[in-house]
Amino acid sequence: MRDVRDALMVARNTDGKLVRRPLSPHIQVYRWPISMALSILHRASGVALGVGTLLMTWWLVAAATSPAAFDTAQWFIASPLGLLCLFGWTGALMFHFFSGIRHLIWDLGHGFESPAYNNSAWAVVIATVVTTVLIWVVGLAVW
Repeated sequence: MRDVRDALMVARNTDGKLVRRPLSPHIQVYRWPISMALSILHRASGVALGVGTLLMTWWLVAAATSPAAFDTAQWFIASPLGLLCLFGWTGALMFHFFSGIRHLIWDLGHGFESPAYNNSAWAVVIATVVTTVLIWVVGLAVW
């Protein structure tokens, strides 16, 4: 008995000759271009900023509501999970900021050549990591 997938792999070329269709690249073989990865991450960081803003809104509303509500919010934010959320929110904010600057430069008509958009992509990644770590080093030193 033949597998139906074998039948789907066969096609005819323009001369009518039977040929095997190529397989799609597998995720282990295909490498994402950095600009494509950053485009997807820009959208994901926008979603993460929305979720992080809800966390900060909860903290502010709790501060305005009562000392007990504020203590609960403060306890969560100071917990390891809360600090991890804040760190991720800071990283998303910095990434979205620098990626947005990159998009503004593109809107001005600059940086569309292959080396320029690859270099600007790596600049966004490096700037994100450096500023996120710097913010947290200063924040923990002051805290």
